[in-house]
Amino acid sequence: MKVFGKGNVAEFLGDFVVYRNLIPMDERLPKLSELRPKLEIPAHEIPRKHEISYARVIVELLRAAQRLENPTVEIKRLIFIGDTRMSDGGAFDNICQVAGWEGIIFIGSENAQPFEFESVQTPSGRNMVLSNRWSALNDSEEYNLRRYCAVRGFPIDEATAVVVDLDKTALGARGRNSHVIDQARVDAVRQTVSAALGEAFDPDRFLHSYNQLNHPEFHPFTADNQDYLAYICLILGSGLYDTEKIIREVRGKRLLTFRQFIDQVETHKSQLAPSLQAIHALIYTNVQAGDPTPFKAFRYQEYQNTVQHMGFLPDSTPVDVLLRDEIVLTHEVRALALDWKNQGALLFGLSDKPDEASLPTAELAEQGYQPLHRTITHIVGMPK
Repeated sequence: MKVFGKGNVAEFLGDFVVYRNLIPMDERLPKLSELRPKLEIPAHEIPRKHEISYARVIVELLRAAQRLENPTVEIKRLIFIGDTRMSDGGAFDNICQVAGWEGIIFIGSENAQPFEFESVQTPSGRNMVLSNRWSALNDSEEYNLRRYCAVRGFPIDEATAVVVDLDKTALGARGRNSHVIDQARVDAVRQTVSAALGEAFDPDRFLHSYNQLNHPEFHPFTADNQDYLAYICLILGSGLYDTEKIIREVRGKRLLTFRQFIDQVETHKSQLAPSLQAIHALIYTNVQAGDPTPFKAFRYQEYQNTVQHMGFLPDSTPVDVLLRDEIVLTHEVRALALDWKNQGALLFGLSDKPDEASLPTAELAEQGYQPLHRTITHIVGMPK
């Protein structure tokens, strides 16, 4: 493993990036509000990655970006580079089906097992490559994505769009460096809950509640939404409810959804301290409005924690320490993206991280803070 200096995602994506709210960072591209009538997306609804409406939005954005970059050439092919078979694979399949494009998707997730490079089919019959080495993107390995595309007669040129997942792919590669992203988020939950509870905050109780309810068993209840989980931990920390009782109710099917839980809190909100009543009121209003990111204070803290873990270590820091403590840019993703960009392909970045956790507030922007895709950090990966 080697350090390749410093850089940012914008080096190969520019501002062709959308975070969870599907608001393009490049202001030349159409906003979601402008696409709603054409795509029949209801007001205030933000499509999620697994939904067909999400794919329709991304196809429109890719075609708009192509008109800016290569106005005389239509996109015919899609390559998707991601880290989760279900989420990224589903989005890839939907995008290809909506647009009628050929496609290949690479899913990486590094581990210490012997090298694997497996070609399988997506539900729609398109090619998916699974590998446990990010170096399988490039010529560092005998079997790699470059060669895979070439052998199948899949050209990388002006008619090809390359979609790159940001979280745990371009930044903090899954299995190699992703734990730092996770730690920044967990710390943000803890710091936000601690600040709200003050002296009443019990770190052991918090960790017990968070670790228990963050388990996949409870995803139907939390909707695998970290905003919901942070709020639940806050309420449990206040003493209004007991963690073990909530677990029993979820397992006993008496408490099925987060909406049930927050509605119960609304009924008993007078038992909360005045400061917590105010926090609850803000979050409850956001939930009623359909906002998937209702706990804004938590997400603002997550943004700060994330950027504080990017590029802050000295350049002389050993690679293993960088991977342990810093969110680094994945060299293999960057190298491939830059090469394919030079071959004429359209590069575009997707992130399911909330905008509030990805972009600086106006106050922080005045201090020089940048969106995550423009934040400089070290580049680490395997050399060829």
